[in-house]
Amino acid sequence: MTAAHNEEALIERTIASVLSQTVLPERWVIVSDGSTDKTDEIVERCVKQHEFICFVKLVRPTGHNFGSKGIALQRGCQLLEGLSFEFIGNLDADIAIEPSYFGTLMEHFERNPQLGIAAGFIYEEQDGKYRSRAANRTDSVPHAAQLVRRRCYEAIGGYSTFKYGGEDWYAQQCAKMNGWHAEAIPTLPVFHGRHTGAANNLLRHQFRLGRLDYSFGTGPIFEFLKCTLRVSERPYLLGAVARFLGFAWSGMHLEKRPVSKEFIDFLRREQTAKVLDALRGNYRGRRTSTAGPTT
Repeated sequence: MTAAHNEEALIERTIASVLSQTVLPERWVIVSDGSTDKTDEIVERCVKQHEFICFVKLVRPTGHNFGSKGIALQRGCQLLEGLSFEFIGNLDADIAIEPSYFGTLMEHFERNPQLGIAAGFIYEEQDGKYRSRAANRTDSVPHAAQLVRRRCYEAIGGYSTFKYGGEDWYAQQCAKMNGWHAEAIPTLPVFHGRHTGAANNLLRHQFRLGRLDYSFGTGPIFEFLKCTLRVSERPYLLGAVARFLGFAWSGMHLEKRPVSKEFIDFLRREQTAKVLDALRGNYRGRRTSTAGPTT
């Protein structure tokens, strides 16, 4: 499933990546999330050439709406009813992947029956080369090009919708709560066509992420430590400050969290364990490299 909002500059590259896969999907549902550019025209042209691609248009108010992606994915999932499949994928409309990407992911699932959600590492262009994103971690699965085992997907109730986004993070945590494993694989690059948050003001993007962290129940100490560690990521110190201010803003206004107490308790236990592991020097969740392949 792909939710696309005004992706005329990049979606053809994404479509070409899927068509080149050694393992093609049984069905690929592309949902135009209120696009006003030529995205619809590009996808409609491809639908005429490839029977396994389905296209749906959603109409909504103009502007960026982080909750709308979850709605688009839910609509796309409806078009998968009646199909026989083992995996369901979420693919962003601004990425490119190598031909063996999904086939390799499926091999990882075959080797680990408890693996519920998996994806590669995000690579973004810096100085003319694609480099592993600083935020990449093996225990944090990006939504840009992920596969979910069907039994896991059904156990977590599919993708949910949230005001600040984060449907992928919520799905990953729910999968872990249900006994499934989640893994990002460093050797599988996902080439992101734009830097994370580039569609919006970077400081505004970081401020929203802080509000997202609060809405899911992140503890204040963990949020402070996370922001401190991410000072090296664009937009550097200002971004880290903006993220923590977003978290504090939601806290000061006592915003209602859209998740259960069970979810918050599970998340905070996991975050506490990460902090303790880091203090002991045992945490290996973060794995990055300064340079990577080109595409």
